[in-house]
Amino acid sequence: MKTKQIIPQKSSERVASFLTKNALHKRDFAEMIGVTLSYVYNLIDETVPFSTRSTTIERIATVMNIDPEEFEEYRIPQEPILIDESVETIKEYIKENKLTIVSFLKSFPRKKRLDIVDILRGALPIPIDFKELQLIGTTLNMENEEIFSLWEKRLKQVLESAGMNIYSNSELVNTMFECAKKHILNNKISK
Repeated sequence: MKTKQIIPQKSSERVASFLTKNALHKRDFAEMIGVTLSYVYNLIDETVPFSTRSTTIERIATVMNIDPEEFEEYRIPQEPILIDESVETIKEYIKENKLTIVSFLKSFPRKKRLDIVDILRGALPIPIDFKELQLIGTTLNMENEEIFSLWEKRLKQVLESAGMNIYSNSELVNTMFECAKKHILNNKISK
């Protein structure tokens, strides 16, 4: 019995197939991965070689919801990847809501999409701004309490990285977050 040789699909062909399958316009894709529209056209037409820049490949892979290692051009990342449980929580909510990465990204203003891609791939932390985080949370049908919990963890990270010992200042920190929680949950900040 003869076995048929599997010919791996070129990276540019794989991207083109993804765009067609998901009815994703090249302009939207370009904005999501932080490149120009002409670059995407040239990439698909193979008039330029597929990127070997880790950041670009990671963004492409994030939008396509695959591992960047699936592209033969992928090399060791040039920037550190953050493993943040808050980002993992967001990814779980995306799955629970049966959203594709593309449909999730399309629910945000165009100028925010690249930041969301970078958050999902671990290059950016979740936003400190509660309203921005709330936009992500409400898109995923999260309760304000859970959004607040993500925000509180993130703000504590910021305070610690700025030099504050949140444990020796626990009374102050706890009071601050209790006040913020009352404001957010009692005033039912608009979704």
